[in-house]
Amino acid sequence: MNKKFTPKLPLLLLIVFTVLLPFIPLFLWSLSEQWFYPAILPQKFGIRAWHYIFFTTGEQILDALLASVSVGLTTSIISLLFGLPAGRALGLYHFPGKKFFSLLLLLPIIVPPLSTSMGLHFWFLQLNLTETFIGVVLIHLTFCLPYTIFVIWGVFTDFNPDFEAQARSLGATPLQTLTRVTLPMIYPGITVALLFSFLLSWSQYLSTLIIGGGKILTLPILLFSLMDSGDRPVASAVSLVFIIPVIVVLLASAHSLGRQGFRGNR
Repeated sequence: MNKKFTPKLPLLLLIVFTVLLPFIPLFLWSLSEQWFYPAILPQKFGIRAWHYIFFTTGEQILDALLASVSVGLTTSIISLLFGLPAGRALGLYHFPGKKFFSLLLLLPIIVPPLSTSMGLHFWFLQLNLTETFIGVVLIHLTFCLPYTIFVIWGVFTDFNPDFEAQARSLGATPLQTLTRVTLPMIYPGITVALLFSFLLSWSQYLSTLIIGGGKILTLPILLFSLMDSGDRPVASAVSLVFIIPVIVVLLASAHSLGRQGFRGNR
């Protein structure tokens, strides 16, 4: 039997095909010059859309891409810094008001984003946070932080603090216990929490538009404006540019989690 062919291979190919299938029309649209119903394929191919986003508006798209990455990374890091102690407290300890606090965390998720953004917009105006990078990060934290806390909460539900106590009894300092015991044990949860926060921040459009006021130009805002213009080839090309960093982050996270799992099984 050929070792290269395993029962998992057809399933893997099916998953890859299913994931890539929605991107095929986007790719065809980005290379189309003419595509009218009922033609299955474009009647005329060209690179006008790619030339437009790389040469005509290349600087604008690059600025929007950098803004999206900066906001996403900043939001993810701050969300983890606050979500880690909160998730640990919720996962390890029982205290009065725990259920009420859990309900408060759910409110930004349950309430429609438009209502949340419009309500906070009033307070951000008073604090001069509108049309600023900090204001956009704070509004993104409103939606990202609850997810981070819930993920870390689940991680610490199965965490045994006796490992930390053993490390301390053997002479480890609090910092050594954190870096050599706690963080390696919860590394997969941290990776998932960062991934959730980054992807959620990356895809924010409405809250960024309301708080940013058009001054903070991220890739979703640019993408929606191109979609409204009716130029489908250009919008499709920008959509692919918007998706590529997300795929890279997902693959890197999956690879990192996979290697962590292999190390843990040894």
